[in-house]
Amino acid sequence: MRALSPAELLDVWDRGLHQAPLERALTLLGAARPDAQPDALAALDVGRRDAALLELRERTFGTRLTSVVTCSQCGERLEFSFGTDDIRVAPGDDACARQLSVDGYDVRFRPPDSRDLAAAALAGPAAQRTSMIARCVIGAQRGGEQVPTQSLPAHVVDAVEEGMRRAASQADVSIGIACPCCGHEWQAAFDIVSYFWREIETCARRILRDVHVLARAYGWHERDILALSAARRQCYLDMVRA
Repeated sequence: MRALSPAELLDVWDRGLHQAPLERALTLLGAARPDAQPDALAALDVGRRDAALLELRERTFGTRLTSVVTCSQCGERLEFSFGTDDIRVAPGDDACARQLSVDGYDVRFRPPDSRDLAAAALAGPAAQRTSMIARCVIGAQRGGEQVPTQSLPAHVVDAVEEGMRRAASQADVSIGIACPCCGHEWQAAFDIVSYFWREIETCARRILRDVHVLARAYGWHERDILALSAARRQCYLDMVRA
């Protein structure tokens, strides 16, 4: 995987402006892997998808990340930094199916992918859980007899959901935070899709401002300005503003 070029970054931003986060994730991956079929990217389980997005973010913007949160106890606004290795989860095996046994129920399942998340979103809040289990459970037995997914007890479904979460653990990352003002400690969820997209949006608008300045000053086309290295583009900007 390689970093996004300025032109690719602008194209991703332009296409993702009116997309939902799930679509943006696949748009980002598609830009980084232009030879991959869209269906193949959508079939990546969400853990592997987010691992790939983390790698793309690392190659495009570096290994350091900065975030801002507000302490729920004292209201203090906290800024903290961390590295990509701090939130990288070791990948599991490549098996697409997992198995667990609970109270005599033997259930085979797979971790959810982007298609499953899209289907669950369309099903609505009340039916999301049912939709996800129906799609991701490959088969269930008890005493050698097949058991329909809708007949699985609630505690078995809970165990399957936990197994799915563990199988796609890169998509379920939390960061430990301690407020230096009041001492309150908590776990903050980290979502690579929304974090990366905010960076893409900020960077795209900065690039467009640079293009605007240089196009007005020299009459250059956007493609020519984007083809410049970041260092050369900055030198021209410095001369224009001098």
